[in-house]
Amino acid sequence: MSSSKTLTLLDGGMGRQLSRMGAPFRLPEWSALALIEAPEYVLRAHRAFVESGADVVTTNSYGLVPHMIGDDRFLSVGALLADRAGNLAREAARTRVGRPAIVAGSLPPTTPSYRPNLFEAQRATTILEVLVSGLAPYVDLWLIETQSSIAEALTALTVAKSTPLPAWVSFTLRDETGRTEPAQLRSGESVEAAVQAVFDAGARAVLFNCSQPEVMGAAVGAASRFAPEAKVGVYANAFVPEPAGDEPYAGISELRADLTPERYLAFANEWIELGATIIGGCCGIGPEHIAALRDGLRS
Repeated sequence: MSSSKTLTLLDGGMGRQLSRMGAPFRLPEWSALALIEAPEYVLRAHRAFVESGADVVTTNSYGLVPHMIGDDRFLSVGALLADRAGNLAREAARTRVGRPAIVAGSLPPTTPSYRPNLFEAQRATTILEVLVSGLAPYVDLWLIETQSSIAEALTALTVAKSTPLPAWVSFTLRDETGRTEPAQLRSGESVEAAVQAVFDAGARAVLFNCSQPEVMGAAVGAASRFAPEAKVGVYANAFVPEPAGDEPYAGISELRADLTPERYLAFANEWIELGATIIGGCCGIGPEHIAALRDGLRS
């Protein structure tokens, strides 16, 4: 990597880390269940990623949406839970040796992940406004993540811009088994169109997350060629590849046994060669993977 570029390490996947630690964890609440019932586990998980070398702590707010915690619960305590998620992330960030970690406020999809056909802009705006209000006092930037379409990302960016904080946008990619086409969002839109749209709307970085590591390189390369001065990042998941089809898997996905910290580091080196300067992990990528990135990428 060029000496003029600084590498930023993100944390890893919160939901599976909470599950590994024995925290309350199930669908549909996912990582939000621990935030509701046992927030001490959330703090411990954040600290584990900070101790592994993460420069960025991502708030545990991915599951704080009505389709995961229920409409009634979201209406009654959604803002309170977002405040709790922000406070826990900020507390963990202070424990980083040398200087506090950056806190990224997770703004998730407002409909089930990977389902761009279900997106409704007006409803999404209402949901995201609650999350932004609760998280804003604690965060340094917004991480608009796992976005399946350009429209979804631009709606979230509009809400995020109600604050003075910078925003990063992260897209999830088509990664079905046997895929050979150029990198595309889950909507089928091109990476180049997505990069153009979000940078025109004021995003400070574009990332790719919650997809197989094998498809990330093509997206990073496309983004870096299209916007060579832009910040580009990756945080892949460790899910077992799912068969091609229109409907995403409805259960808790199995994790790959072959995606060791060493192999994930090898992927990360490829992404950096292609232009990525922000690297971390999504579902199934734990503190041991982040530690391998810290040691291997900064050696």
